[in-house]
Amino acid sequence: MLAEQLAGNLIQGVVLGCVYGAATMGLSLIFGVLRIVNVGHGAFIMVGAYTALTLFNSLGVNPILAIPVALLIGLGLGFLFYYLVIQRLIRAPELASLLATFAIGLLLEETVKQVFGSEFRGYNWPVGKVDLWVTVLPMTKVYACAASVLIAVLLYVWHRKTRAGMAMRSVVEDREGARVCGVDVNRVYATSFAVGIALTVASGVLIALFIPVGINPYMGGAFTLKAFVIAVLGGLSSPYGAFFAGVLFGVIENGSYTLLATLDGVEPFGLTRALSFVMLLVILLIRPTGLFGTK
Repeated sequence: MLAEQLAGNLIQGVVLGCVYGAATMGLSLIFGVLRIVNVGHGAFIMVGAYTALTLFNSLGVNPILAIPVALLIGLGLGFLFYYLVIQRLIRAPELASLLATFAIGLLLEETVKQVFGSEFRGYNWPVGKVDLWVTVLPMTKVYACAASVLIAVLLYVWHRKTRAGMAMRSVVEDREGARVCGVDVNRVYATSFAVGIALTVASGVLIALFIPVGINPYMGGAFTLKAFVIAVLGGLSSPYGAFFAGVLFGVIENGSYTLLATLDGVEPFGLTRALSFVMLLVILLIRPTGLFGTK
């Protein structure tokens, strides 16, 4: 019975992990190119969740179709905040960019609170379930997993096969050398930040597909903490490493919850969260560059 439950939770963990991975790629992309840690990450995830909620409840739009809308909203927010704030902090001390992204996150949260209120919201999109014998997966979770994989593949193709992606990689390798070769470094920074934010906002739609209840202006905090653990696990500057690390994190999180639940006098949810930070400490001690990062 335990083996069957564990197998089911591991499958659920893979599906959830794909969403975690997609939710972390934007964080890793921004750090990899701009060397800026976006501590307002969770607020952009929240914006994506509200995008799906609003389009479904107000307009009856299929939540899957909210993904491209969220990408466009994310691109707009990314370019806006880059040219208004981030561009001025590229060469500033790290603390300045940390405070700036924290302030941006607070601004988004309070703006959404004023528009939608602070109460918890959700939506119901009944599209059936799939029985995998050891577990039952709602199709919404299957769609979220499939969309996460597709987004990761599209990011890889864009990053590796386009001129914009080539310019981005050249700036990461040698900013001054890229500038000498005619690359507009500021435009690359702006594009990288905007794409990173677009991925983050789109991941909010995926999270709302996976967990369509509990949407509120302050929901992003828990996902920010997990995203940092996943980003470090995968290699902080590697968006692809972040995706695979997200899958691994989802498997560990769900698997450990099942095993911890068998212990008497143990609160498995709290210990599972603590385990993620223990994992972070171990990674930093053993392999500071992460599982997929390079020096």
